[in-house]
Amino acid sequence: MSNPYEAANRGSWRVEQIEKYLPLVKRISGRLLISLPQHVDEDDLIGYGVFGLLDALERFDPVRGVKFETYATLRIRGAIIDGLRTMDWVPHSARQKIKRIQDAFAEVEARHGRPASNEEVAVLLQMEPRDLEAALHQGQMLTLTSLDEVAVGEEGEAYTPRTQLADPIAQEAFQEVELDEQKKILADAIEKLPEKEKLVVALYYQEDLTLKEIAVIMKLSESRISQLHSQAILRLRGRLSRQKKNLF
Repeated sequence: MSNPYEAANRGSWRVEQIEKYLPLVKRISGRLLISLPQHVDEDDLIGYGVFGLLDALERFDPVRGVKFETYATLRIRGAIIDGLRTMDWVPHSARQKIKRIQDAFAEVEARHGRPASNEEVAVLLQMEPRDLEAALHQGQMLTLTSLDEVAVGEEGEAYTPRTQLADPIAQEAFQEVELDEQKKILADAIEKLPEKEKLVVALYYQEDLTLKEIAVIMKLSESRISQLHSQAILRLRGRLSRQKKNLF
């Protein structure tokens, strides 16, 4: 039979930990918001994130050598994404449409050697510009998995796709050349983005800012920042997809 005093102390400890790490939950929620449709409520994301924090508090094992904040970030982000997926934001037909738009951006840019405009993509796809805009907003959920996705490996090490671009223990020359080529292709693709999209990518991934913070800096609405981010990710995916053979 459990001791009621121990249960009370445990409950008090949980409340203290939630209060301590709630800013982390809010930070993660704020960053994820950039990739979501405008009608998504940030309070819902925070609610999902708190469940992830509780899960992290229960499962954390300091023996693995990972900082709690790193482990909690993984659990919080995962809980938010799982919560969003249960709402089934993006139907299969929308995913197919977004893939067509992604490929169209890449095709127009390859043809003209410059960033494609929404109008050019709409013409290629024989879509009305307003329908293209609607599809981009609907597909923002598809950009949720981004360059700062945190994961924990089997040995307890934390990593992101960006850190995986460089492998300090690679021994063979061809591996180092391959990694350098991957970084160069990604850097070139980012460099060719339109200026506003490039700035959004830099502020989000390099400066670690939230949607609200980027909106203030660029003096644009949060919905416009979210759209710029979504378009930047579509351009990058399309460009890298066309150069896939060069990546391997």
